[in-house]
Amino acid sequence: MELGLFQKQTTNLVMTTELRQAIALLQYSTMELTQFIQEQALENPLIELEEKKQKLQIEETYEVPRRNSIRNNESLSALDFVAEEKAGVAESLLEQVQWLDISTKDRSILKFLILSLDANGYLTISSREVASHLSIAETTVERNIKRLQALEPIGVGARNLKECLLLQLKVYYPEKELAAKVISDHLEIFAHKKWQELAQKLRVSLNDIKDVANCIQTLQPKPCIGIEYGPTRYMVPDITIVKENDEYIVSLNDNFLPGIRLNTTYKDILSRSNETAHYFHKKYNQYKWLIRSIEQRRDTLLKIAAVLVDKQKEFLDHGFCMLQPLTLKDIAYAINMHESSVSRAVKNKVIQTPKGTLEMQRLFTSKLKVEDGGHTSSTKVKILIKTIIEKENKQKPLSDQKIAEHLYNHDKITISRRTVAKYREELNLPSSSKRKEFV
Repeated sequence: MELGLFQKQTTNLVMTTELRQAIALLQYSTMELTQFIQEQALENPLIELEEKKQKLQIEETYEVPRRNSIRNNESLSALDFVAEEKAGVAESLLEQVQWLDISTKDRSILKFLILSLDANGYLTISSREVASHLSIAETTVERNIKRLQALEPIGVGARNLKECLLLQLKVYYPEKELAAKVISDHLEIFAHKKWQELAQKLRVSLNDIKDVANCIQTLQPKPCIGIEYGPTRYMVPDITIVKENDEYIVSLNDNFLPGIRLNTTYKDILSRSNETAHYFHKKYNQYKWLIRSIEQRRDTLLKIAAVLVDKQKEFLDHGFCMLQPLTLKDIAYAINMHESSVSRAVKNKVIQTPKGTLEMQRLFTSKLKVEDGGHTSSTKVKILIKTIIEKENKQKPLSDQKIAEHLYNHDKITISRRTVAKYREELNLPSSSKRKEFV
């Protein structure tokens, strides 16, 4: 092997700082883009921002209940965003503690226990750990845990599900001794709805077990669920689709973005050839890059939205039950862009449609074959599965295999049992054995 210096010509793909920033900018939501523009203006003396005097249109998320009956076309007041004084779980319990006739030491222990609760109201630390941490006797801790469990809501401060249910049963149904025995000794059998086995073990009739089941199902396994309040969350749509004269109009919700213009104060310096001029030339190129990148982002989002309107017109007319199969690859092919760029463009974006405001990614769904050679969306199949389960005979619930056969026989959709099970779990629906009810 000969040693020496040799010339070799190669090509390498180098990602410049500007390219990285352009990719990041494509992923920004409208609110994130606003913040990015403001940061650029602070760093670049050639960038001047002009705040537009337009009212922001905001629709609340589909995940939180409407509080102020906001409509799509109503302008908001600043008062709509004033935080409400709502007490959470800890605040509510601490307030109750203030009214207890106990010593200062016990009050401090109770406060420590309250701050150790999880969001569901369960005590996440053992009495031994509390005793060790506070350097007190374990019996003192147990005494204060009993005090905690006497507060509202009933069931708070339980160490496990069994204790939580028993605490509620003792208050609401003190006469239900059989239900207490089921919870204490046979909760797992009860959870799996093995009614015959449970009746045999307890030597009671199925009617007695039915009465126990009806009683236990009224209890709350998560006593503090829904009590923890937080600030109202809003979704700011990046893209808006409205229907006008039987046509869907797409618009980019960037009207409230600050206007960007060139600061002409330093215009004379740009014509010079010194170190200061070099600095301002660099900033001028950054200004042009920002303008170009924002326009490119706008153009990309509008192209994607136009394809979505074309491909998902059935959804816009009728809702999720008519959502068509659509992938990022389909969009990329339609607008002649790489799939990764489409993925970045739809990430973190919110779209407002006649059927609600939602994350843009929810309009993309995988394909499943139907008998005629066409395809249907996985979202539509999930809706069908949920409908089938809702209408089934609760005394003889359908297995995943039976659901798959039903989809093939009635909707001509080819789907495996494992896929049905996967979709059912994603919908948080229990298996057939756990859906079975008494006659």
